[in-house]
Amino acid sequence: MSKQLSKDTAVELAVRRLLHAAGLRYRVEYPVPGMPRRRIDVAFPRAKVAVLIDGCFWHGCPQHATQPKANADWWRTKLDRNMARDRETTEHLLAAGWTVLRFWEHEAPEDVAARVRATVERRRAEGTRGRSE
Repeated sequence: MSKQLSKDTAVELAVRRLLHAAGLRYRVEYPVPGMPRRRIDVAFPRAKVAVLIDGCFWHGCPQHATQPKANADWWRTKLDRNMARDRETTEHLLAAGWTVLRFWEHEAPEDVAARVRATVERRRAEGTRGRSE
């Protein structure tokens, strides 16, 4: 497991390159406000947009998740805790006014970047209107 990347995965890097090329600036591994030891993969703090790219195995992708046969009970507990932590983090961010975008590692980086860009632009436009009124 020490060989598993927890950050800067190939998918994350591809998405970040596309966002940067589109002119968006973001924070990487941004701390989740009020939750120690939790991070947002790509964050737009002013727009309050959190982008999380989840690995299929570690986060229980409905299409690609597998169940290890060796030490199955331990793994099931571990993976269930991961998914519960994901839900808790999402709920916490939503309650704090963030927009949370979760993607699976198998999703095309171009599609992910397009959805992130549209969401960030929409949130920024909402914020601008709110300040002037």
